[in-house]
Amino acid sequence: MKSVDSKTVNCKINGENYSFQIGDGKGDILPSKTLAEVLRGMLLLTGTKTPCNKGACGGCTVLKNGKPTLACSNLIVECDGAEILTIEGLKDPQTGALHPIQQAFIDLDAIQCGMCTPGMTLTAKALLDENPAPTREEVSEALSGNICRCTGYEKYIDGVMLAAQRMRDAGKE
Repeated sequence: MKSVDSKTVNCKINGENYSFQIGDGKGDILPSKTLAEVLRGMLLLTGTKTPCNKGACGGCTVLKNGKPTLACSNLIVECDGAEILTIEGLKDPQTGALHPIQQAFIDLDAIQCGMCTPGMTLTAKALLDENPAPTREEVSEALSGNICRCTGYEKYIDGVMLAAQRMRDAGKE
């Protein structure tokens, strides 16, 4: 006999619709599963990192309805009706080209081990979606919830500033 009421969670992940049966029956997802566990374990979207798995480092950041969200601290049941964007969904779906933020990080060697990069990238995207011309201080503040143990933050800040400029320049064409 089931001890948990069954519920369906419908959400869109990287533009694709998903339906998850929540419960404790065969094939169900337990309501205690986090978004990170579902993304990584079920959907094999391993770009979402879980370095601390405690919501303290930002490595698991995804965009939920356009806002940075810690996937390790967000239960899948909290995602009903949500649109989720992971690092895998950031590239251009038509051309496969990297997002300008990703390209700027590569161009400026902002990436070392890569553990913080998906979270940094998605946090930067949310910032630039809201503010296409941020100051260095605004970029620094936005990225402050993401811990980088390799390069420090200057190259990431430089990368966001470069991406913002490139995106503004592309909009003028």
